[in-house]
This record gives sequence, C-alpha cells and structure tokens, in this order.
Amino acid sequence: MNQQTLSMRLERVAAHVPVGARLADIGSDHAYLPVALMRRGLITAAVAGEVARTPFHAAQRTVNDSDLHSHISVRLADGLAAISPEDAITAITLCGMGGETIRDIFQSGKAHLNGHERLILQPNGGEQALRQWLMNNGYRIVCEEVLHENRFDYEIIVAERASDPVNYDARELFFGPLQLQMRTPAFVRKWQRRLSQRQKTLGQFTQAQQALPEDKIGALRQEVQWISELLG
Repeated sequence: MNQQTLSMRLERVAAHVPVGARLADIGSDHAYLPVALMRRGLITAAVAGEVARTPFHAAQRTVNDSDLHSHISVRLADGLAAISPEDAITAITLCGMGGETIRDIFQSGKAHLNGHERLILQPNGGEQALRQWLMNNGYRIVCEEVLHENRFDYEIIVAERASDPVNYDARELFFGPLQLQMRTPAFVRKWQRRLSQRQKTLGQFTQAQQALPEDKIGALRQEVQWISELLG
C-alpha cells in the first residue's frame, strides 16, 4: 500500500468521502488516504492528524514527496485537537483502531466538531460501543459495510448528524442497523465465523475451574443466541 495504491479496506473508506470534501484523517499514519484522494482530485483540502511522532514524520514525508504540502496539513496533535475551526472540515475519517478508542477520541474532542461533518469510521472491533456513542450524540448511521481482507473482517460505519432523535435497539447496536436489513454475503460470513469463535469461548468458560463473572457469561450466551437466530 502507498499513496497511489490503497488497501481494499482504505479504498472502501475512500468511497464514502464526499467529492470536494475538506477531510480530516485522524490517526493518518503515512497519510496515504488523504494523499490518494487529493491526487485523484476528489477532495479540496485535508488535515492529517497524528499523536505519535514516528507516524507524524512518515505522514510529512508522504505529503512532501507528493508535493501536496500546500493542500494537506500534517499536524502532531491528540485526536480531534488536530482540527481548527478555520479548516471548515466536512468529513472525518478514523481507521484501523478499536471502536472504543474511536469513541473516546470523539468524546474527548467533541468541542472540535462543527456538527456538519460526515464521519467515516473503520473500527477494528468494538463496533457496538461506537454505535452507542453515535446514537447517544445524535448521529444517524447512513451506511455500513463489511469486508474481508487478509484474514480479517472489517466494518465501515458512516454517520451524519441527525435532525431527529436516533434510537437503535440492542441488536441493532450489536450487528449494525443497516447491516441487519441488508444481510450481505460478507456480513453473513463474518457472523458465521464469529458464532464458531463465541461457541468455542463459551465452552472454554464452562469448563474453566475458576469462577467467572456471571454477567460476562450471560452476555456471551446472549450473543451466541442472537447470532444463531440471525443465521437461522
């Protein structure tokens, strides 16, 4: 993967960035995503935010090597602190980190949101916690997809600020409200794999000698039941 050829995962993220957007890519790593979108003429400006110095310098090199420093600002900052009001950001991407981490970044950086951004999120697990935060903070999920790459299942969640209250039930938060409606082959295959994993874990818990919290076992049993019902 480089600034010209993105992974399939990042290509799918890129597909949800509106044409002409002013993008903030938080946790940008090598800044491959904003550079690729800028080179393709699909965005008008970008901020590449990084909290760690090594990826920050890598992002600087990518942007400078592409001669895009006048269009992409690389900033060393914690989460959404990379964004300032004059950036007039219209889309935010956060990719390749846990859903709880993405949730915490939004929670601690809420003051930096203008409320008009499209959020394009690719969590590595923890999707339920992230959906819960989106719902609690008035964001509606407008698109979801699942893809399988390099032996891993990835989810992409796209959300926008809603004009009306948003209410998802427990199953919608767990599986994804739109995923439940579409039930794509990739989505079904993901949960077939997860059911096998959950059943194995539950079996190990049952055989374990030490006492385990009943709420943890109960939650796992609930998930196994939901997935079994989903797969029919």
